[in-house]
Amino acid sequence: MRGDYQQLVDEISAALGAPATLEDRDFGLIAFGAHEGEDDEVMDPVRTRSILQRRSSAAVRAWFEAFGITRATTPLRIPPDPAAGVFRGRICLPVRHRGIVHGYVWLLDDGHLTDLELGGRGTPPDPRIAQAMETAARIGALLADEARAGAELGDLLRELLTCPADERLTAEAALRDALRDTLRFPPGSPLTLVAVLPWETTEADGAPLPNLPGLLAACALPADGALAGLVRLRSPGALTPARTVAEHLLRSPRAGTGGAGGAAGGRTRGPRPRAAGIGTGTEDLSALPDAWRQALAAARAARAEPRLGPVTQWDAIGAYRLLTALPAPGPDPAVAALLAPVHTELARTAEVFLDCAGQAGRAAQALGIHRQTLYYRLGRVEKLTGLDLDEGEDRLLLHIALKAARL
Repeated sequence: MRGDYQQLVDEISAALGAPATLEDRDFGLIAFGAHEGEDDEVMDPVRTRSILQRRSSAAVRAWFEAFGITRATTPLRIPPDPAAGVFRGRICLPVRHRGIVHGYVWLLDDGHLTDLELGGRGTPPDPRIAQAMETAARIGALLADEARAGAELGDLLRELLTCPADERLTAEAALRDALRDTLRFPPGSPLTLVAVLPWETTEADGAPLPNLPGLLAACALPADGALAGLVRLRSPGALTPARTVAEHLLRSPRAGTGGAGGAAGGRTRGPRPRAAGIGTGTEDLSALPDAWRQALAAARAARAEPRLGPVTQWDAIGAYRLLTALPAPGPDPAVAALLAPVHTELARTAEVFLDCAGQAGRAAQALGIHRQTLYYRLGRVEKLTGLDLDEGEDRLLLHIALKAARL
């Protein structure tokens, strides 16, 4: 279907004599026409970013949407604004199907397009514009079909990941049949799951999700506040396609921030960053629920530990593989006082010391303090918690408590 979009975009480019780009309604790039001439004659920063990164920024999206493109049913001419990085004006052809906008075709409004009559208010459009809008309508029908198929696969994926264990065989068979029939997906192909946390789940069910190579299906899971993405791999151990999908999903407007960060490790409480986790690869659909738990655990760990994120794999999160699987009963009574905001520097000192395997020199260097200052702080930690940092079990308890507080 990607080739169909490219062919239709090329038709619009040929009809209007200008390079066109096609983006979905989230401003993710789907196809673009060839640019002729010098780059500085036909490109501007917004267009360059869209092509190179396959997505426009949230600020660019808001700027264009302010012109009413989400409601438009006829072409719109948008003036240039160098301050916004839009050095050349645009002509936007809304891509709609049955009243729903599914994307946009963009043309740079250079000199020879300036005189085109776009139509509206009782004025007939230029025949070339009318032809381009007919092609845009064909694109809209294709995007609508793809959205319906994607929504069906997403519903089946959600059912598999959330249904009781005794119902999984039925859900697994339904998803396998749908993948085979809709995508001609051969059984036994390697897969994994990506978790994006948090994910905006308040939009209407069935809203189109990002359209990315390798992303077979996706669904929002409100109970987890996350997006689950099913990704096709080249081999079970080759997770690069999943990482690429995760990085693109994190740039979606529906990926956000939320939840208070813990005070452990010297961080003040506040919004946590968005993050994505990747489960292990598998060739067995029945293993997807386990892969989802791994992906979600990795995403939680990446939000808790900035050094892991923004995208990390389950096999790279270390002790968080165990910590994320445990219930959250609250901090241990011995460590509760240390986790108070007033003691964030002491908590950070203790955590870095334990991360450095109790090596005072390494810890002092990592903290940027004198070794005697480190000893002084650790003494305060012992007095505050009643723990003896010369005892292995006390160290273990404190280390686990500090890491768990990040979650």
